[in-house]
Amino acid sequence: MEIIDFTKLSDEDLVRIIVERKDSRLFAVLYDRYAKLVYNKCYGFSKSKEEAEDLTHDLFIRLFVKLRMFKGRSKFSTWLYSFTYNFCVNYVQRDKAKKQEKITISTDVIKDESSYEVDDKSLFELKSDRLVKVLEAIDPKDKMILLMKYQDDMPIKEISEALCLGESAVKMRLKRAKERVINIYNNL
Repeated sequence: MEIIDFTKLSDEDLVRIIVERKDSRLFAVLYDRYAKLVYNKCYGFSKSKEEAEDLTHDLFIRLFVKLRMFKGRSKFSTWLYSFTYNFCVNYVQRDKAKKQEKITISTDVIKDESSYEVDDKSLFELKSDRLVKVLEAIDPKDKMILLMKYQDDMPIKEISEALCLGESAVKMRLKRAKERVINIYNNL
């Protein structure tokens, strides 16, 4: 009988076998591959080492249960990325203490979009200390899409796949998120 080295399998093959066998020991291989990446994403949302560790632990427990939901329509890493971001966004939204710490900013004012165009250069010119405050103040969904694009360097197509949105919807969400960042930044 042939012995399989599970560490050499692709993510997709490994996930298929884990789901078929419901094998938590094989899941450890997947955990080892992605724990650091997931932790870093969780830390980006929580800003606390302990919270990030707890979130990472909770996320992997939920991932093991939901692994059968992965259908292979995208790379596993893209699917995991989306799963992680959604988990973190949900965490931030339901965490009342975080909501109380946030600056409440009204974004109900509708303005002519063509009159206020924000390019990437404007974002990169922002001072980092104020930018950190802005990222804490913006909606988690805005933060998520901006981090995917600018921190993780994901192309529009990959963001589109991860969020199950059309590419034009991703571009519009990025544009609006950038506008909100600049607006909040200028009002700090």
